[in-house]
Amino acid sequence: MAEVAGERNGQVVVVSGASAGVGRATAREFARKGYALALLARGQAGLDAAVEEARAEGVPAMSMRVDVADADALREALAQVESELGPVDVWVNCAFATVIAPFMEIEPEEYHRVTDVCYHGYVHGTRVALERMLPRDRGVIVQVGSALAYRGIPLQAAYCGAKHAIRGFTDSVRSELIHEGSHIKVTEVHLPAVNTPQFTWVRSRVEGRPRPVPPVYQPEVVAEAIVWGAEHPRRRRYWVGISTVATVLGQRLAPRLVSWQQGRSGFQSQVRELPPPERDNLFHPLDDERDYGAHGEFDGEARESSPLQEMNQRRRTAALVGAAGFAAGAAGFAVTRSVRRRA
Repeated sequence: MAEVAGERNGQVVVVSGASAGVGRATAREFARKGYALALLARGQAGLDAAVEEARAEGVPAMSMRVDVADADALREALAQVESELGPVDVWVNCAFATVIAPFMEIEPEEYHRVTDVCYHGYVHGTRVALERMLPRDRGVIVQVGSALAYRGIPLQAAYCGAKHAIRGFTDSVRSELIHEGSHIKVTEVHLPAVNTPQFTWVRSRVEGRPRPVPPVYQPEVVAEAIVWGAEHPRRRRYWVGISTVATVLGQRLAPRLVSWQQGRSGFQSQVRELPPPERDNLFHPLDDERDYGAHGEFDGEARESSPLQEMNQRRRTAALVGAAGFAAGAAGFAVTRSVRRRA
């Protein structure tokens, strides 16, 4: 654990999964904007490096080794955070673990582990945050989701199931807060494929090395969107990247066509002709002794900006989605009619 003093905006944020990937980039963006940081993850080397990055921005920061699947450990961590940094204003659920494999090749204990991190970890984080925020009647919770929270794809049944579950769970919690007249806000930020170390860490049973489904975005792009969502939480959810919009609308308007397309190309789009990872972080962190940072192996193709995010910030997303929805609806209707005629 480390702590420093510096210029700050007076708010405290907790980020889970902060040692690498999206969580790491999100911690950097919050630090850049002057937030005091509490960073949670399993890997000590990654956490130490993340704290040093926050220190370079001149903000208070502390890190704690925590497995988000352990609710009691999260509760203890938050108590320590508030005793050292003060009341938490923002809680970001961003922890990640998964298995890339056909469903029938995923063992029950592996499936449980993915669900414990990617779903129960969000449930536990939301609960411990609300335990502190409800008496104060203020605060923001950000659920970092995915386009795969709307549409499952092959080889990722465990992850897709957890992300779908988060959406239903969050809707329930949000409705209860409205019923209670609470001023606490809960928002979701759903991401496209991102260039993170996960594809060199993930447990895999495919022939080759896993890769994100193109197009791929740099973690800084989605980190900016997550911080924007935390600062503008009145919207229930944000979609990052045009591929996320296409996934959501495709599933809503032509799910049978999307299933057919995923059955034909979903396997190949997630595998590279490279040796598979030798180790994985499903049960044990890989960044305990070595820091991997935020980026993965796809800098050469990853996009460094998202026009959709710029429109989010200019409040034009509704018009964009409406126009895209109309166009996709017309196309989906025509394709569906054509498929049905052939059938």
